[in-house]
Amino acid sequence: MMNAPLVSGKTLSLDSQSKPVVIPPMPDYNGRVLAYVGAAAIIFTGLKTHTFAEWLIWLIPGALLWPHTVHVLTRRTFFRHSARIRHKMLLLDCAIGGAFVGTIGLIAMPSLSVMMMLMFSCMLVGGMRQWLFGILWLTIGASVGVALNGIAPSLQAPLPLSVVALLSTGLYICITALYAHQQARALMTAKSQIQYQREQSIALSHKLSKYLSPQVWQSIFTGERDVRLETQRKKLSIFFSDIKGFTQLSEEMEPEALTELLNHYFNEMSQVALKYGGTIDKFVGDSIMIFFGDPTSRGPREDALACVSMAIDMRKHMKIMRQKWRSQGIKTPLEIRMGISAGYTTVGNFGAENRMDYTIIGKEVNLASRLESLADPGEILISYETFSLIKDKIMCRDKGEITVKGFGRPVPIYEVVDFRRDLGTERSFLEHEHAGFAMYLDSDKIRGNERSDILQALEEAADRLRQDDD
Repeated sequence: MMNAPLVSGKTLSLDSQSKPVVIPPMPDYNGRVLAYVGAAAIIFTGLKTHTFAEWLIWLIPGALLWPHTVHVLTRRTFFRHSARIRHKMLLLDCAIGGAFVGTIGLIAMPSLSVMMMLMFSCMLVGGMRQWLFGILWLTIGASVGVALNGIAPSLQAPLPLSVVALLSTGLYICITALYAHQQARALMTAKSQIQYQREQSIALSHKLSKYLSPQVWQSIFTGERDVRLETQRKKLSIFFSDIKGFTQLSEEMEPEALTELLNHYFNEMSQVALKYGGTIDKFVGDSIMIFFGDPTSRGPREDALACVSMAIDMRKHMKIMRQKWRSQGIKTPLEIRMGISAGYTTVGNFGAENRMDYTIIGKEVNLASRLESLADPGEILISYETFSLIKDKIMCRDKGEITVKGFGRPVPIYEVVDFRRDLGTERSFLEHEHAGFAMYLDSDKIRGNERSDILQALEEAADRLRQDDD
């Protein structure tokens, strides 16, 4: 006449170190047997007290056999593949229970007992939606029963029948409520253990994140990137730097003090790199490798500008750190030198299935490394490709050409001076570019015997412009 309100029992195993949480089982079969045995007791008492018609005696074996029939139908026939079969069978129980209530003529206590067990089951199994559908099918069944047999002359039930009905209902509700309580406690325990493991996993992931660049870690843990051997071609800006004078310093300092100094340097430079959105690839000795454009990119121009801006900021930050080191007794002047190249590289996971390294390879990487090795202390050298992307925002000085392995022709390189907005009136650089006119002047590089030739050329250009105006 009604279904069990609890889910089937299952073991929730969290991990090898956690104690499994066993959710107490209350199978549909057991719940239905309990309910229909109560219904059979009500029918038997009603027959004994001559409250029900004698022909209803056949409902007793029917009530005792129905739970077994449902169990076979839902477990061993094609019905087991039906969606929400449990909810559908409970609605059938409601229809059967309603028909029984109508057949006995709506006698109060037996009818209320059956209705309470059915509604209690519906509410626990499917919530308000199942409860409303249960009322609908119960009403339909009761209406059919009343239409066929009419309403009983007296709706009052004898005392024995009322007592059996109340005991049957109370026993069913108490047993199912006990299982529900035990299940709720088990679920709360499982929730607590899952929450504990979740906190442990978060703490562990944050520890592991220190071995990866934050951008890479974020893309992995949000599911944007799979951890597998795969690469792609992308246009990146690559940065290399090292400390000029570090080798000499390592011979003068104790290893512990040197390690502390190096870690402080890496920590400060990493903060600058993350500020501009750089992906920190690796630390090698006193060298840092950073790239822009993967796993996130703002476009080649913005990536190159961010990379060069970071380098300028690092150079300024190095001055602050030198003052601090000097106050600690480190007299060796430490200068940072940097190289930047922009171009297409292969980026992704390299290595083996059980040990990968997220990095980049390509000739542009080699060029950035070469520029770093050629740079003077405090100097930032960039490739022509980088220069073409950032020249409208950052003043650069032409440094000629170099030959690099992997490039078929000499590579033009430039020295980064500063942001154009930060250059004062005393700067030695002048640069103007318009349609039909381009001028780049670095007065510090002009030798005395060349000044007169340059002045003459500028005067001739000025005269030509004046004549065109006239």
